[in-house]
Amino acid sequence: MRIVIITGLSGSGKSTAVKALEDEGFFCLDNLPVSLVATFIELVEHSREDIKDVALVMDIRSRDFIKGYDQVFQSIATAGHSVKILYFDATDQVLIRRFSETRRRHPALEGASVPEGIRFERDQLAGLRRIATAIIDTSEMNVHRLREVVIGLVKGSEGALEMQVNLQSFGFRYGLPLESDLVMDVRFLPNPYFVAALRPYSGLEPAVRDYVLGQKETEVFLERFRDMLEFLLPGYRREGKSYLSVSIGCTGGRHRSVAIAEELYHYFRQRNVNIKVSHRDIEKGQG
Repeated sequence: MRIVIITGLSGSGKSTAVKALEDEGFFCLDNLPVSLVATFIELVEHSREDIKDVALVMDIRSRDFIKGYDQVFQSIATAGHSVKILYFDATDQVLIRRFSETRRRHPALEGASVPEGIRFERDQLAGLRRIATAIIDTSEMNVHRLREVVIGLVKGSEGALEMQVNLQSFGFRYGLPLESDLVMDVRFLPNPYFVAALRPYSGLEPAVRDYVLGQKETEVFLERFRDMLEFLLPGYRREGKSYLSVSIGCTGGRHRSVAIAEELYHYFRQRNVNIKVSHRDIEKGQG
């Protein structure tokens, strides 16, 4: 297995790092006691699930971690697993500001001030810092840059997983999909509902699809909307999004939105975009 140990100072970005790895398919555990690491690794090895990538957040919150980490890391490596230790750090000023913004107490020393907790934690983790695979100073990083650095260190040339695009049709009559990142209203297109021969069918039927896609307005719309998505997708990925929800809506979610969503799905699938399509209201809608 590839095992990544995420450790370092409280408030330095470890939670952001583990979320980034979770989005990349890592099995993640936070604050696992050192005494249970060997048992956990053994359970994963014998699990029916094919778990190859594991990330463990281990830090000052577990007191026995400070005393036993070197022996545990050695046993993991001896068992043949790849181990990387990512140590997260930041300046005292930045850490104090972050604690002030979140109004959290420092976990290292109960009843102590934040500066006292930081000094104690630095001293306790000094040995771990020396053996780390990489030291990541997050003082000047935003969450997107931190994510980029973590994935680069862990996956290297393998690269990050491709962003998942979830495309769905819906009917405005039944409300906006709450998970939407982008919403496009196609109610301006001619409605097959008002064509008696097409009304009973959905946008999955060839006759309805041909009617919707055969309109001049549809042709112009699709060209411009595809261009916009092709521009946006790389930008969203650079900013660290692991998935994007695009919702296409018409009145009832049965005809126009379905045909448009299907057309977009096939277009982007042919261009190797990681995309899925669904039709929320296809069995309810009219128009």
